[in-house]
Amino acid sequence: MRRPGDTRERILDAAEGLFFRDGIAVTGVDAVAAAAGVAVVTLYKHVGSKDALLRDVLRRRLDAWLVHWDAAVARAGTPRARLLAVFDAVATFRAAATPTQWCCFLATASERPAPADGGQDPVLELVEQDTRLVTDRLAALARDAGLPDPDGTAATLLLLYNGVLASLLRGEPADPVPLARRAAATLLDADRLDADRPDAAPPDAARPDAAR
Repeated sequence: MRRPGDTRERILDAAEGLFFRDGIAVTGVDAVAAAAGVAVVTLYKHVGSKDALLRDVLRRRLDAWLVHWDAAVARAGTPRARLLAVFDAVATFRAAATPTQWCCFLATASERPAPADGGQDPVLELVEQDTRLVTDRLAALARDAGLPDPDGTAATLLLLYNGVLASLLRGEPADPVPLARRAAATLLDADRLDADRPDAAPPDAARPDAAR
């Protein structure tokens, strides 16, 4: 006898595969239910609505991604390696993930316009949460590494990270992960060299209120 949790996981598996292979807008709940082997009424009982189903798929995907990133950071032996671990995590997560358009968050953002009335959208809020989480983590790791501009480093690494995800979403033949990791390593080494220069200004010197 199947447990209720198994049914919900089957629904999420089916939705993830269809949403991010065929597209979110063109995939109806009836197609998800059929792929999961359940009745539509059973699907609604477990997830409530199509938007709630999409949100649950993204939440599960984010949780799984964090497991890979935490593991990659734990394996890294230096602060520099812990910053670069975001790219190692992409590689392991990619190997473990089911075949999709790849980045579910980018795919969702590209299909889902912001509410015209300026109201809140729980799905887009989760996409924004993912961006904040990546940025904040990278900035914290940059501070731990003693880099002079942690926020600037995080912003630059986020560009490379987003470039990897966009390249995977486009289906480019070359693997972008090692390319981005090498570029990030070069940038980190340049930041470190600049910070070690005798005439380098302290991080606060660039701030207008640094003299206060």
